[in-house]
Order: sequence, then C-alpha cells, then structure tokens
Amino acid sequence: MRIHIGTDHAGLDFSRYLVDHLTEQGHEVIDHGPDEYDSLDDYPSFCINAAQAVVADQKAGHEALGVVFGGSGNGEQMAANKVRGARAALVWSHATAVLAREHNDANVVSIGARQHTIEEATAFIDAFLATPFSNEERHARRIAQLAEYETTGSIAGIAIDPIES
Repeated sequence: MRIHIGTDHAGLDFSRYLVDHLTEQGHEVIDHGPDEYDSLDDYPSFCINAAQAVVADQKAGHEALGVVFGGSGNGEQMAANKVRGARAALVWSHATAVLAREHNDANVVSIGARQHTIEEATAFIDAFLATPFSNEERHARRIAQLAEYETTGSIAGIAIDPIES
C-alpha cells in the first residue's frame, strides 16, 4: 500500500522513524515534509499535500492511505479535511483507530505526536492501516451523505439548517 505522510516540526523525528517502520512492513511511503527541522514551519501545506495525494491515488485506483501528525493532531486533521474527498480522523487509542476505518472509511489518520509515545502512535497507525472498512450499509450511507454535502452543500431528502447571515 502507498502511505502518504505529512507533519510539521513537532513530528519530524517521528516521521523519520515512521518512514523506516512502514517501509519495513512493505509499504511504499511518500513523505510530504518537512525535510528539516524549523520550529516556525506551518503544518497546513504538509498535511494538505499528503491528503491530496491520498485522494488522487484512490481516484486512480491505487491502494493508499495517509498519516498526518503534529503536536496535538488537531490542526493536522483539520488541514487534511479541507481536501475534498479526504476523511481524516483524529486517533488517540486503538479503538478510535479501528473505528475510524471500520465505520468511517477514514483515508487519513491524524495523531498527536506530543500526546503519545512512539510505540503508542505506531501501534495506532498500524491498527488503522490493517483495518478494512466494514462496508455496512449504514456506514456507507453516512459516508455518502458527507460526500454529497461536501460537493453540493446539501443532502437529498435530509434537512440542513440554512446559514443565517
């Protein structure tokens, strides 16, 4: 599987470890940066680039997932979710990693690199990568609704409250 990763300075050391770990598992790893430590770098572009690559690979029929991380994982998840077609999940336990894939068909996992040990974060990522989507109808229906809203701003047959100015 192709794995796209992106971080910022807070996750740089972890990214180097993760590239080696995932490569040893047989994955093709593409690191979207950063390449060097800069305490003032900004995570959005690294995470957006990783998420865009995942979505593009999946559209082209390639098996691909993404991993984004930073200090808390929150901003990195938000950045990745700005990409149309990305479903990034903030993961903080084995259960949330598994459910992100089983129920939400998440294609990007976000981890707080300063919130977990390397061993914990790696275990969450391994669980995420190993877990398939359940394909249960209720989960597929909900994912389709999210995609429809992302594309059209509405969900057919379901009321969405109007935005008031």
